[in-house]
Amino acid sequence: MPTDTTSAGTADAAAGGRLDRELAGIDALGLAVPAAPNRAKAVWSATWPKLLAVAIFVGAWQVVVWTHWKDPYILPGPVATFRAFIDQRDTLLRAALDTLQRGALGFAIATVIGTLIGLAVSRSRILRSGIGSMITGLQTMPSIAWFPLAIVLFHLSIWAVLFVVILGAAPSIANGLLTGIDNIPPILLRAGRVLGANGWSALRYVILPAAMPSFVGGLKQGWAFAWRSLLAGELIGAVAGTHALGQVLDADRSFSDYTGMMAAMVTIFLVGVALDALVFGQLDRFVRRSHGLIDTAT
Repeated sequence: MPTDTTSAGTADAAAGGRLDRELAGIDALGLAVPAAPNRAKAVWSATWPKLLAVAIFVGAWQVVVWTHWKDPYILPGPVATFRAFIDQRDTLLRAALDTLQRGALGFAIATVIGTLIGLAVSRSRILRSGIGSMITGLQTMPSIAWFPLAIVLFHLSIWAVLFVVILGAAPSIANGLLTGIDNIPPILLRAGRVLGANGWSALRYVILPAAMPSFVGGLKQGWAFAWRSLLAGELIGAVAGTHALGQVLDADRSFSDYTGMMAAMVTIFLVGVALDALVFGQLDRFVRRSHGLIDTAT
């Protein structure tokens, strides 16, 4: 009996040691929680590639000017354009704010219309087969092609420009939402039904959250179309009582102020970059992080 007891004790000790080693191996698989990144370092890491790209672009621009392909008064260099930008900063700022207000209104209306169309088409097979391809067709049409009709319908008014902006942005927003809904994993929809999510509750708690990354992509693309449509509309038709970027650009061209024209173009570019970085870029990153699409450990 003592021998059996000793053998059993030895076996238990061996089993316990093996269990401890296995648990230690499992513990070793855990990933260390990364330290909070330095804010200044993170900002610099996100900024320097953009600064490098701008430097390369400006350098290429200056090289083209140095080749004397065009006279300097026709194709001014970066230095002359920057001086004009500083000299006309008040005019350009006022024009940019006027254009942004108009663009924000048109984009807001387009977002409502595009979202409603996307939801309706995604929930109805009849609408999907009837107008699904029409949405893509509208998206491929150049926004400027709508402007003659806009002038006929609304004359040279703010609504003519908004009409073009809405038709330029709404199809992209609707397609973004449709793409997101179409790519929801079926198992997620079945899990929602098992948990009692039907009708509006399924749309609110399952479908829209799952489709949000693609929807935000549609919003970004919709804003790009809206911004281009807006500037094209302002170039073609001046609206009385307004002072927008497109009108400044066209006026500088008409009076052969090519340096001022380039400064207005730089302003349009900077506004687009700023909105993408500060609004849509941040929204996209927030949505992807909330959906686990960004590796926070890297």
